Amino acid sequence: MGQKPKVLFITCSDSRIDPNLLTKADVGELFIMRNAGNIIPPYGTSVNGEGATLEYAIHSLDIQQIIVCGHTHCGAMNGLLKLDHLREEMPLVYEWLKLAEGTRRLVKENYSYLTSKELLEITSAENVLTQIDHLKTYPIVRSRLYQGRLNIYGWVYNLETGEVLAYDPVSHSYMPPQHQLVDDLPEPFLHPELSESLDGIALLHTSHEHPEASPKPH
Repeated sequence: MGQKPKVLFITCSDSRIDPNLLTKADVGELFIMRNAGNIIPPYGTSVNGEGATLEYAIHSLDIQQIIVCGHTHCGAMNGLLKLDHLREEMPLVYEWLKLAEGTRRLVKENYSYLTSKELLEITSAENVLTQIDHLKTYPIVRSRLYQGRLNIYGWVYNLETGEVLAYDPVSHSYMPPQHQLVDDLPEPFLHPELSESLDGIALLHTSHEHPEASPKPH
């Protein structure tokens, strides 16, 4: 009896996240990859479990949808913002989080006007987009995207409310993920308040390609 999952769900190791409960998916519908910070090492970084899992999911299981799901109050993202403090106490965590250096640098150089709480949530949301960029460095991902046989989605899960927002590449913002997935996979529980707190995040992430779209600090 073989498995036929519909979605590769990439999320954090945080014990407060239950992918099947979050998506209302049945057992067997999600192929799940978890690690601290939902990080995907860029292709060629080294031989790693994340790359092997990704390749297997797409090539062997013919999965055509990938969700990268970050979350609020993420300990890994908090560590990323204080990366130098981890060097001596948790050197392995330090080396792992360095794979999200693109997120750390973007947040540090563009969001310094935010409070520490806001900064943490922004970091989680920006990191989802960074990891999607990393996914696109894999040859099999680039090939399937070119063929129109793969879709990638970015989500942010609110631990306090159980609500989800998805990145919309058209508006460059986070919003309820309406009709993004296949019709027979239920959508998660949603709420508009999280959308307000993340408004404009993706715009800044894409400002490297479109600097004129970068929002001004409040």
